[in-house]
Amino acid sequence: MRSSVAAEAFLSHLATVRRLSPATVRAYRSDLADLVRSTSDPELADLDIERLREWQWQATTAGLSKATAARRTSSVRAFFSWARDEGLIDSDPSARLVAPKRGRTLPVVATSSALDEVLASAATRAETGDPLELRDHAVLEMLYGSGARVSELCGLDLDDVDRDNRTLRLHGKGDKERVVPYGLPAARALDAYLVRGRPVLSARDDGGAGRAVFIGARGARLGPRAVHALVSRVVGPAVGAEALGPHALRHSAATHLLDGGADLRTVQEILGHASLGTTQIYTHVSGERLREAYRLAHPRA
Repeated sequence: MRSSVAAEAFLSHLATVRRLSPATVRAYRSDLADLVRSTSDPELADLDIERLREWQWQATTAGLSKATAARRTSSVRAFFSWARDEGLIDSDPSARLVAPKRGRTLPVVATSSALDEVLASAATRAETGDPLELRDHAVLEMLYGSGARVSELCGLDLDDVDRDNRTLRLHGKGDKERVVPYGLPAARALDAYLVRGRPVLSARDDGGAGRAVFIGARGARLGPRAVHALVSRVVGPAVGAEALGPHALRHSAATHLLDGGADLRTVQEILGHASLGTTQIYTHVSGERLREAYRLAHPRA
């Protein structure tokens, strides 16, 4: 079997059997397509460890980051492990493929005071009654107030919002659902948008929003790219990061929860992390903040 044919079968398995998110499947597709292209699409059984190492070396010389190289290695390992389990190959050549170690990069986190100023400015703009300003204020409050991923926020339908109990039903990675709370400021912003903003946007020409909570300027469901642009434009200058994305609000929510005394398991459930280890990076962020505060304030620091 050609490598390209096996790769397509594996991608179908990821989407239909393991039910991974479209974004995750796209990442696997990109990595495997590069492998197939770089090795000239040989028979799967002919892809040995030497050819895999050559492909890995090409990525290094091309200047790819360690994180990207590690992800590509993980994709190939998953592919060959599946192929062996399916009986397409006798042994797994990727088992001896060593991924480059990724350096731990702490996430960008805005201070609570900086976010207070950003959200207060958004609230002032929303008071004009402009439907887009009402929506943008609600988006920012909900991202920070719930710790939702941008894909989860954009995927919200009206039935996923329990306004009485102030909870959201989020559809996360691997089609897993979780229910998370959101606070009173987010509730006020969301209520104002749903009453005065969403009806105006949903009546616009293009339509297609269906039951979507957040709607774009033309009447269709709001997409992640528009939310990225909003956060970069509005929040970025406040924290001095030009390419800031929505994930920074998720990082900030997690860090501020820990700073406020929430336990790690609670934060894990709110964020929807499968592994507690993923959540633990925020303890490093909180630790850095504590050390910096100590250094600035303690007379013997």
